[in-house]
This record gives sequence, structure tokens and C-alpha cells, in this order.
Amino acid sequence: MNIVDWAVETMDSLGALGVFLLIFLENLFPPIPSEVILPLAGVTAAGPNQTYLGMLLASIGGSLVGAWLLYGLGRLLGPQRLRTIFIKLPLLNVQDYDKTVEWMDKHGHKGVFFGRMVPGVRSLISIPAGLYAMPIGVFTLLTLAGSAIWNTVFVTIGYFMGSNWTVIEPYTDVFSNVVYVIIAVIIAWFLIRLVVREVKRRRAGLPDPDQAHLEREQDGQDGEDEGHRGGASAASRAEGPAGTGAER
Repeated sequence: MNIVDWAVETMDSLGALGVFLLIFLENLFPPIPSEVILPLAGVTAAGPNQTYLGMLLASIGGSLVGAWLLYGLGRLLGPQRLRTIFIKLPLLNVQDYDKTVEWMDKHGHKGVFFGRMVPGVRSLISIPAGLYAMPIGVFTLLTLAGSAIWNTVFVTIGYFMGSNWTVIEPYTDVFSNVVYVIIAVIIAWFLIRLVVREVKRRRAGLPDPDQAHLEREQDGQDGEDEGHRGGASAASRAEGPAGTGAER
């Protein structure tokens, strides 16, 4: 059974709940294409047993709950653990982490909103939103807005085209494939830049940014510990021998 037959059977059996579950799964497993599921939901909505609004709302609900789950995973990991991962991973360093934080501060809202309308990115964008602790209310509104636009377009196409929606199915596949290729090229370009940067650093004999950062942190911690010890010693000297304060 291919994905189309499976989706049709699920919607026929469960109706709007089936659409909710399919889109929820699509958020967790990007290879399940919403560009196929959503038009099928529209086709089903045009039938006698379902409504357009019910299927659309179910699809948006599935998008939101799936996004919440991935957002929650990002929050569980948290920025401090992510920073540690950046330091430990090859080719990445703490400066890269600082740049991602800066990017999320400047463009995170736009990334979540427009990311909901990009295959592949639609699922993954929820994780960094959680990692960098975007307020849950803001994340929810942006996810709802982006998902509503994307889902409405495809559900409406399926609803008005009916069973003829398969005419445009090859084009949705082409669109998805083009987007995946673009994403792959961007990732490859990013990795090449990291490798070239590391090669240049080593040839120039520059220090490892992570090692230098860890040493600065350790020096700062040692300074704090020394300050605490110095303060305790001063307090001890001020008190003098036990009982002398009372004698004076």
C-alpha cells in the first residue's frame, strides 16, 4: 500500500481525526508529504460525510500539536546543553553558537512563520524555537498563522478539484524535490565553509576557539573561588580567637 492509499483509507475510517493524525505524523516524519495529505483531505471534505471547515481545522490542529511536541523537545534540551554540544562537535565552536543565538533573536519569528510553508523545514523549525526558548505564546501564534496559510491552500485545491487533484500531484512532488535539493545544497555549502575555516585556522596556527573559551571560563571560576577563600580568611582574621570579641 502506497502513502496515498494509506492516507485515503485513514481518512475514510477516521474522518477529521484521521487528518489530524496524519498531519501530526507529518510534523514528526517529514518524508510524509503534507502536499499529498492536505489535498486528499480537501477531496474527502467534498464528499457527503465531511465538511471543508472540519477537515481544515483538523489539519491545522495536527500541525500545531506536532509543532508543540518538537518545540518541547527543544526546550528539554535547552540552550546550555546545546552550547555544550556546539563546543564538543567537530568544526563547530562556541562562536557559532553565539551567532545562532543572535540569528534567532533577529530572525526567529520570521523563521518560524515562513518555515511552516517550506517542506522539510516545516517540521524542523520548531526545534530551534524551543532550544532558544521562544515564548510559547509567540511560537503558537506564528505556527498557527503559517500552518493556516499552507494548509488552507492545499485543502482548498483538493476540495475544488475533487478526484481530479491528481492532475497536479506530479507538480507538488517536483516542488518538494526542488526544495529538498536546495536544502541539501545549503547544508553542503555550510559544511564546506566549516571545513575550509578549520583548515585555514590550523594553517595559520591560530588557537582553538573552544579551548581558549574554556580556559577563560576556568580562569574566571578560579578567580571567583580565590575571592571566596580570601573573603573567608579576612572574616576569620577579623573575628580573632574564639571569645575575644566578647572580652573586648
